[in-house]
Amino acid sequence: MGNSSSQGGGMTSPVRVIVVGAGCRGEIYSMFASVHPQRMKVVAVADPRKFARTKLQKKHKIEDENVFEDWHRIVERDKFADAVFVCTPDRLHKEPAIAFAKKGYHVLLEKPMATTAEDCREIVEACLQSGVMLSVGHVLRYDPVIRMIKELIDGGAVGDVMHIQHLEPVGYYHFAHSFVRGNWRNEAESSFALLAKSCHDIDLINHWAGPRRCVKVSSFGSVSHFQKQDKPTGAADRCLDCSIERECPYSACRIYLDRVKMGHTGWPVSVISPNSLPDLESVTEALRTGPYGRCVYECDNDVCSNQVVNMEFEGGLTAAFTMVAFTEEICKRRTTIYGSKGELSCDGHEIRVFNFLTQRTTKHTAPSDAQRHFGMGGHAGADYHLMDAFISAVANNDPSLIRSGPEETLQSHLLVFEAERSRLEGRVVHCGDNKQS
Repeated sequence: MGNSSSQGGGMTSPVRVIVVGAGCRGEIYSMFASVHPQRMKVVAVADPRKFARTKLQKKHKIEDENVFEDWHRIVERDKFADAVFVCTPDRLHKEPAIAFAKKGYHVLLEKPMATTAEDCREIVEACLQSGVMLSVGHVLRYDPVIRMIKELIDGGAVGDVMHIQHLEPVGYYHFAHSFVRGNWRNEAESSFALLAKSCHDIDLINHWAGPRRCVKVSSFGSVSHFQKQDKPTGAADRCLDCSIERECPYSACRIYLDRVKMGHTGWPVSVISPNSLPDLESVTEALRTGPYGRCVYECDNDVCSNQVVNMEFEGGLTAAFTMVAFTEEICKRRTTIYGSKGELSCDGHEIRVFNFLTQRTTKHTAPSDAQRHFGMGGHAGADYHLMDAFISAVANNDPSLIRSGPEETLQSHLLVFEAERSRLEGRVVHCGDNKQS
């Protein structure tokens, strides 16, 4: 079928999308069709898990013939939609992204793009060669607060940027859920933590640095605390069998069962029983037999629980990034940007700019016109804005609306791979000195 996004005046009918991977992110991005049915329609879904794909099928009234266990069967057919959302596990991004791009579908690709630098390059090359748009799920680029920081920097609010300090507090139970017990705990099965969790943050630093390229990077980090030698005396291998679990902040009973008892069935509870709606019975069974019921000191996790990255950009700009698991706040990033004429600080909600000349502080808040009910983990409305931009870009055939397009996103991903290479090799890496990162 013809691609109606090529019409200069924009689409009059909804943008038709295919969802590959009906997990948490696929479900959230799909919600845009429920909020704006006149702008987007989900016409097909592929997911090997029956519960996940059936749930999405019912939600969006997808015809049976367009519900697939395997996405390969979709690309065998003639093109019947405008765009695809690739929301598969990290290691399964490259193949569908390239296959759908070659078929002429615009691609919304969940971050990280892929788990090797070479795979990232191949995805970008395939999209450029095929003339399709690529939007990577760096949702924070679409956060109104982040956008305002960039506008203030570009407007000269702090003069020349000299140093950027950026913290990502992952959150103690979020880290235990996702990176000790969960899908991103093991590098061989997913990817290293800096890529899985913090490619957002390296991307933001790169974004704020503007046209200046990073020339040198160093990084340190390790698995701390969540190891067998840190297991408390008397602790069992599973929380349900543990006599001291009430003394443990990472107790699966505390993180999951207590939430269900209070009626909370969203994230993270929704993740641990993927084949049914979470209730006391299904969650208890999941903790008894599944990975989320394991003692955090008895898991096969090998990804860093804390990591620092130091960067030097052209012109002497330096940046320091910290990712740490052991925090009260969950992903509530904190940023300070030091310039020649002032200092900008942001707690994730309010931006404060201190002017050296006037000695005055100005406060800025960024309004969000995102739908309040959009998304379950909506990154403060940024998920909505990401979708709004991508669907508008496809409808109007205007890639300029995408803030996380191919070349710049590739550049920031390569910086993540170079930082991890620095950590593993114990040396300062000169960016671009080794293509095989």
